[in-house]
Amino acid sequence: QVQLVESGGGLVQAGGSLRLSCAASGSIFSIEAMGWYRQAPGKQRELVAAITSGGTTNYANAVKGRFTISRDNAKNTVSLQMNSLKPEDTAVYYCNAEARRYRGAPLRDAWGQGTLVTVSS
Repeated sequence: QVQLVESGGGLVQAGGSLRLSCAASGSIFSIEAMGWYRQAPGKQRELVAAITSGGTTNYANAVKGRFTISRDNAKNTVSLQMNSLKPEDTAVYYCNAEARRYRGAPLRDAWGQGTLVTVSS
């Protein structure tokens, strides 16, 4: 099993910043992509940003230029720096990792428990 633990959510005013962090632990041979998703009330979960083990990043159009994803492969951690936050960024943010438990194992998705980000206007 791979466990993901997130931290860093909270309440912030519009225009402010927050940093989310996520640490993976458990039975891990390797982690391919790591990323952040979010789900606002009444909406589907959506990709916010992702990063491969090689450092290639992908961002949702809504956060480009405001959010930055980074990763420490040695520590199996991923972070999301969120600047210029808007009320529409309010959501539960989930960490995701595509991991192999042992050499040759299939990639499996692991999810964190979610952390709430609330941006007030």
